[in-house]
Amino acid sequence: MVIAGIPTDHLQVSHYRMSEAAVPEPAEGQVLVRTLLISMDPIRRSGITGKPGGLQIGDVMPGSGLAQIVASRAAGFSEGQVVECFPGWQDYAVQKPDDLSGFERLGPLTHHLSVYGVSGLTGYFGMAECGLPKAGETVLVSAAGGAVGHIAGQVAKLRGARVVGIVSTQEKAAWLTGTLRYDAAIDRRAGPLNEQLKQTCPEGIDLYFDNVAGEVLETVMTRMKNRGRIVCCGWAAQYDTQTPDDAIKGVAYQMVYKRLRMEGFVVNDYYDRKQQARSELAAWVKSGAMKVAVDCLDGLERAPEAFVGLFHGDNRGKRMVKVADEI
Repeated sequence: MVIAGIPTDHLQVSHYRMSEAAVPEPAEGQVLVRTLLISMDPIRRSGITGKPGGLQIGDVMPGSGLAQIVASRAAGFSEGQVVECFPGWQDYAVQKPDDLSGFERLGPLTHHLSVYGVSGLTGYFGMAECGLPKAGETVLVSAAGGAVGHIAGQVAKLRGARVVGIVSTQEKAAWLTGTLRYDAAIDRRAGPLNEQLKQTCPEGIDLYFDNVAGEVLETVMTRMKNRGRIVCCGWAAQYDTQTPDDAIKGVAYQMVYKRLRMEGFVVNDYYDRKQQARSELAAWVKSGAMKVAVDCLDGLERAPEAFVGLFHGDNRGKRMVKVADEI
């Protein structure tokens, strides 16, 4: 699946097209993998610019996922092994050993792109290590029904916090409070966000896990408690545009007046404790204390539909595309 056009504003399915090519042969020191599952990650949208250094027309759409080795000319990797890698949106890809990672299976492969994958680990470390929620605190999570948000909110809940989620539909709001056991949920399209925050967080917000930035962040900052904390995980409100607005009004005033602490993080910084995190997550999943939401579409041809849908809030939990079955 390659780039067929560069959007002037919002990304469309028509900006992609299928292309066929011969299956590549691995050279000495390389492996050939068959893609099994592709992760749909909103941040990939920011690379479709047509500018130098960005994706160009004809380029294969990049993406991480799980793949099975079908031919190996590299020590330490064998045919049939399933690995984490960056195969892109294609059936087969040649990979270098340094770009492959084996893993201990803790459940279905879809769990290894969701709760045990980058999204799940981002929610876990961002909340447990950066946010440090405490029992009795009010924790707010934006994009709470998404791949990262639905994990982050549950981590805070398991730490004893009162958790409120911001989502884009009434259906997702009911899912948060029902299935995921959030204490409250806000449909941001149902009315002014500030008024809804006053109702759901009347005493203010201790910790905000921000996945979207933009106007949502601006509004939430006005409801933060003194010495509140903000974890900056993403800026989804600015992904699907060619002219992102990086300015956020009122930040300096709110930060100083309320003595707020705002911290960004990159999940890779915590990868030395990846297995430790997966073990704790696995224990929660096994006991039923944590629910895993997987939104999987079948077929490489559906990748553009799956990806574009992210920016319209179509997904619940981690969205991915199944390309092939494991042999």
